[in-house]
Amino acid sequence: MMDAPPDVIRRPPSPRLARLISSISFYRERGIGLAAFRHAAPLTLPLLVNLGTPFRIALGHQPDTADARPSFAAGLFPGPVVIESDGRAECVQVDFTPLGAYRFFGGAVPDLTARIVDLDDILGPLGRDLRARVAEAAGWQRRFEIVEDFVLRRAVYEPSPEVAFALETLWRGAGAVRIADIASEIGWSRKHLTRRFHHEIGAPPKTLAQMLRFHRACVLARTDGAGGWAAIAADAGYADQAHLARDFRMFSGETPTGWAARLDVVDSRLMRDGGG
Repeated sequence: MMDAPPDVIRRPPSPRLARLISSISFYRERGIGLAAFRHAAPLTLPLLVNLGTPFRIALGHQPDTADARPSFAAGLFPGPVVIESDGRAECVQVDFTPLGAYRFFGGAVPDLTARIVDLDDILGPLGRDLRARVAEAAGWQRRFEIVEDFVLRRAVYEPSPEVAFALETLWRGAGAVRIADIASEIGWSRKHLTRRFHHEIGAPPKTLAQMLRFHRACVLARTDGAGGWAAIAADAGYADQAHLARDFRMFSGETPTGWAARLDVVDSRLMRDGGG
């Protein structure tokens, strides 16, 4: 039997989980694995139940055999996440929204920041039970149901209204919002907002704002790169093109032109005007 592309089944969350997770997916390889696949500063927090060969995943560098990851949870990481597999990976993955992660993990969210943590270490016996039930289930539909029920039962922590407001404001403005202005509107000091935000989201508001601005620039490059990187930098709220180039190196590990070439964003104005 010849190797084939992986099976990927992704669906939006059911209405009862709409504010907790952004998606739930089933992934199964059929001989073709991943080679240095990159996620640049992901804005979701994954929980992965492994059913096949563990992925090799590293934060900010090329993975090796020591980076084999079975079932795990991970937090926000302001940099590139590099993933490899051997063609036999299989898993169910939940992608939490930042507030959904707090509702599920509670005060453990900061413990996940810039880390990949074994599911048993973060959930204890409940993690082992979840892995066993998912592995024994017949078909991806039943596996989705098991995982969704598990998430819903555990999502008992309530984020503070102030942090929820701050997050929504940053998200709506794609990061181009002054943290001091948000703090003033809430009635908190900037220092207090930063401390509470980090506790509930896993990163300071300034870091999340930078990540959101970077992703805004990525969207603009994919959809409207006609003006080149200088125009994208201005539209995304960067001080200048050099500032955008620094963030690309930080969050993707690549120059803007290198990122565009890897993703086949081939507008000639982007390829000759990379600022890095």
